[in-house]
Amino acid sequence: NEVKLGRVAGRADIRLATPEEVKEAGLVSGSASPVGLKGCRVIADDSIGLGTNFVAGANRDDYHLLNVNFPRDFGADVVADIALAREGYECLMCQGRQMARRRGIEVGHVFKLGTQYGEALNALFSTEEGRQVPVTMGCYGIGLGRLLAAAIEQHHDERGIIFPASIAPYQVHLTALNSNRPEVVEVADDLEARLESQGVEVLHDDRPESAGVKLTDADLIGLPVRIIVSPRNIKQGVVEIKSRDQEHSITVPEAEAVDRVKAMLLEKGV
Repeated sequence: NEVKLGRVAGRADIRLATPEEVKEAGLVSGSASPVGLKGCRVIADDSIGLGTNFVAGANRDDYHLLNVNFPRDFGADVVADIALAREGYECLMCQGRQMARRRGIEVGHVFKLGTQYGEALNALFSTEEGRQVPVTMGCYGIGLGRLLAAAIEQHHDERGIIFPASIAPYQVHLTALNSNRPEVVEVADDLEARLESQGVEVLHDDRPESAGVKLTDADLIGLPVRIIVSPRNIKQGVVEIKSRDQEHSITVPEAEAVDRVKAMLLEKGV
């Protein structure tokens, strides 16, 4: 793992040596090893102590050594974890279980910064012996934007977001179709007031847009429950309710809409 190796070596620009650099260091490409090597810093992965009788380069062109063991035949200036973890590797702590690989997203982090910033800021403290030494610092954080991105990655479809009710910015998307008509405004405003009086958070879309635009936007935003108020529904004395994670909507009497929405949100854990 080049990142691990760079940290151990104290260098961020780790790269393979060029043929000229290999020759200048007295190494033999394809047959190099730390056995008998002088003048080079040796960094070994901590798994070096788990095996025996290795095959190693003999530092002679096209020659290799058998039965090489650490630390009998070679030493290391640093022994540290520099290995690249791969799927299928066995875990030493889990009785032979193999590591699996899964995609993930970083929503929080903990970084040990060491004394880098303590030195830069001249942030010092006195030891018991009276020496001034730089403080060791850490960095800890949880990203709200990352949490939101993670939730959306896990909860969406081809039309947009499907917000979990527990983190949705609003619980209900109230969509008023033909919102320039007085009867629609009256019913939608009354429904919004009744929902909010019951502690339900409502996003009221009363824009002068077409039904297609409003319904597409509602799917894209992805609030848990959508309510449609339209002239046709008003004539029938009903409203249309749809859960964002369901394909089909239902119609309920206008007087029962608040109770039905609360029941739907209760099922979603709100």
